Amino acid sequence: MGNVFEIEKLNFSYGDNHVIRDLSVNISEGKITTLIGANGCGKSTLFNLMTKNLRIAGGNIRLDSTDISDIKLRDYAKRVAIVHRYNTAPDDISVEKLVGYGRTPHRGFGLPENSEENEQKITQALEITNTAKFKDKAVSTLSGGQKQRVWITIALAQDTKILFLEEPTTYLDIRYQLEILRLVKRLKTQYNITVIMVLHDIDQSLYYSDEIIAMKDGLIITQGEPEQVISEQLIKDVYGVALRLTEVDGKPFVLPI
Repeated sequence: MGNVFEIEKLNFSYGDNHVIRDLSVNISEGKITTLIGANGCGKSTLFNLMTKNLRIAGGNIRLDSTDISDIKLRDYAKRVAIVHRYNTAPDDISVEKLVGYGRTPHRGFGLPENSEENEQKITQALEITNTAKFKDKAVSTLSGGQKQRVWITIALAQDTKILFLEEPTTYLDIRYQLEILRLVKRLKTQYNITVIMVLHDIDQSLYYSDEIIAMKDGLIITQGEPEQVISEQLIKDVYGVALRLTEVDGKPFVLPI
């Protein structure tokens, strides 16, 4: 498998604040790649540049050798699905209706909304995420973990092979965090979806990622397989704290105390 994203000499600033500095990195196809780093390191900005929510100021990001600046948003949405950290929906909208919005990029002008293909993709997405059981419920009645699964379901209904997740476990209790991360891993292993996500929990990054990209001050500090990348020295360099690593079931584990 090759690289699905190639980023070269990327720069971005908010006024005089240089958030991304000559950043170059590749994202592998068919893997779960996780961006980690302290608050303000630039990972969210990189995420938003890659998802076309921010305009590139310098350098370039290529998707399958095409500069994403040259790809129209509608066409980009046919290839890339995105779940942001904060999501809103009308209080009375049903889960199934909301998931149907994931088909928007594929609907041509004048074509029926409820085509057989659209219905099939919506049903499949609901089944994959185990949300079909509350498809008729109003989204506002769901728990935080259930809502997060619904947002991922919308992304799956887009029928893309690339999924971006911005802090998918934030504000969830441990049960729903694990449910979401196990779902993400299943999407990769069973459906060959390339996942790029931002996580704050180092141990979750270790257990649910194929590759980790560690950032600091708008730069890539290191990239590689979790067991090779995560070390006590890296944690100190990236987060500015001294934490011990131990081993659980043959894998490194951070003691966050």
